[in-house]
Amino acid sequence: MNNNKSTIIGWILIFAVMVGFIWMNNPSEEQRAEYERAQAVRDSIALVEAQKELDKSLAEARYNQTLLQDSTSVLHLAAQGEEQTFTLENELLKLTFSNRGARVTSAVLKEYTNQEGLPLELFNADDESINFMLDGKNENIITEKLYFQPVTYTDSTLVLRMIASNGGYLDFSYRLLPESYMLNFSIQAHDMQNFFPSSMKTINVDWAQRVRQQEKGYTFEQRYTTLTYHTEKDTEHLNEMKAQTEELAGLEWIAFKDQFFSSIFIADQQFKSANIKSSPINEGSGYLKNMEAETTVFFDPSGEKASQFQFYFGPNQYQTLKESSKLSTSGKNLHLDKLIYFGWPIVRWVNRFFVVYLFDWLNSWGINMGIVLLLLTLIVKAIVFPFTYKQYVSTAKMRSLKPYIDKINAKYPNPEDALQKQQETMQLYSKYGVSPMSGCLPTLIQMPVWMALFFFIPNAIELRGQKFLWANDLSAYDDLLHWNFNLPLLGDHISLFCLLFSIVNIVNTLYTMNQQPAGGDPQQQKMMKWMMLLMPVIFIFALNNYSAGLNYYYFISTLTSILIMLVLRKTVDEKQLLVQLEANYAKQQQQPKKKSNMMARIEAMQKQLEEQQRLQQQQQKK
Repeated sequence: MNNNKSTIIGWILIFAVMVGFIWMNNPSEEQRAEYERAQAVRDSIALVEAQKELDKSLAEARYNQTLLQDSTSVLHLAAQGEEQTFTLENELLKLTFSNRGARVTSAVLKEYTNQEGLPLELFNADDESINFMLDGKNENIITEKLYFQPVTYTDSTLVLRMIASNGGYLDFSYRLLPESYMLNFSIQAHDMQNFFPSSMKTINVDWAQRVRQQEKGYTFEQRYTTLTYHTEKDTEHLNEMKAQTEELAGLEWIAFKDQFFSSIFIADQQFKSANIKSSPINEGSGYLKNMEAETTVFFDPSGEKASQFQFYFGPNQYQTLKESSKLSTSGKNLHLDKLIYFGWPIVRWVNRFFVVYLFDWLNSWGINMGIVLLLLTLIVKAIVFPFTYKQYVSTAKMRSLKPYIDKINAKYPNPEDALQKQQETMQLYSKYGVSPMSGCLPTLIQMPVWMALFFFIPNAIELRGQKFLWANDLSAYDDLLHWNFNLPLLGDHISLFCLLFSIVNIVNTLYTMNQQPAGGDPQQQKMMKWMMLLMPVIFIFALNNYSAGLNYYYFISTLTSILIMLVLRKTVDEKQLLVQLEANYAKQQQQPKKKSNMMARIEAMQKQLEEQQRLQQQQQKK
């Protein structure tokens, strides 16, 4: 391997991983084409859905009309009434309920605001629906079409009752927990054994929501908006970029998640079966995705045991989700914190066991989020500095051997002698105990930490709405420069922090390339240099829609790397390194070479074989 490849390979690996991840998380040309081709299909589907809604309304009218006209129906009383609304409220959350269907119709998060500065409404009755369907012997209960009567109503509790004509009833009980985003919910039948068949063991639940666009950038928020679900083993999600449907079983919770907020439906007894679906909604509509979940869950028609559920309507904040998981009515840890995707396994561990706690500690100081990110960057740089120093010294040792490398280059000036030149160069490195690959390992060790922030910052709700310098919101792109038309790959703006990051990246690349040890094929060096310079340009297009906080972090991180390299350049004496290498080589020459255990065993076997051959030859002579 050429002597100038060690650090270059390390940087190429880092850039390749990041570019690869960005490429995977950005829609490909094929996906964009598919998205555009599907536009007409989605419009057609919208017409079909509109027709379905009309048919549904007509069917609902017929259902209610039938129940109203049939005085012998057990559901005759529940089919008539007027809609009423009720409110449960605590310090964090305000929920509105309707007696028609006994469902939540609105969720307002008090501590957060939307882009207009108003209290953030996660959804309203037009965005969200939930319907419970129970099969009876002669007729079925469809809760969204029936009226429930309030039985208990306080600031934190609400019991809505569907009264049957036979004296039985069905209770929907809600309790909003104090200082929490958790809503406990149960369904229990009373004196309705004769209504249900004895074989009935489940309720069918249809839950759907149009997920609102809450943030500034549609494309960036869309990338982090997913229908997520959790089993006993793991947490998974549907594709972020295209429509997808899955049929599953044994789910503990289902989440309609956008970048920073979620509606989570939790079943104590698990969702026995679930047909889940997610599909993107066109930009400009004010929505991101349609999400649906058709499920079946435990139900006891005798009424001895209630069907227990919970809802979480709140922020995707790691510590909040983690604390909310402990409020499970089933006693199990719900692992709601896994809703936040923190990257691949090693990177995820770095985030969950280090970055989250470091970030929370810095945030507790009450300082500006831009300063928090600056301190976070400096602390991370300090932690990985020993690896950075080792990498630099390794490269400096190879540079210190430049006089010898120059002699080898002069000895093999012709291209056809490249192999001999490389072999002699490697022999030189071996002679002085210098490994070209030693600079790669420190770089690879730093990669999980470097990549961890790529996953963490876009998920940090603490950055939402936080101003710093010219950026009005560190969780969205800082479009200081924008225009009224779309440029290919760039859009209608350019993020200034993204531009600054790319500029300092070019400076860092040029400086790094100039610090590489001499030697190697000039054409190969030139190609690598252009590759390294091309990557910062790619970042302008790849990261332009990413959050200002992430680009700011990379800008500060790269700028700090340049400063560290300049300091090391001043403090590490390469002439002294060469003297040390020469002294180490002379010392090794004076010492007897120690043989490894393996070599000693091989030599012993060779001597034993030689002795056997000698004895055989003597016997043949006799």
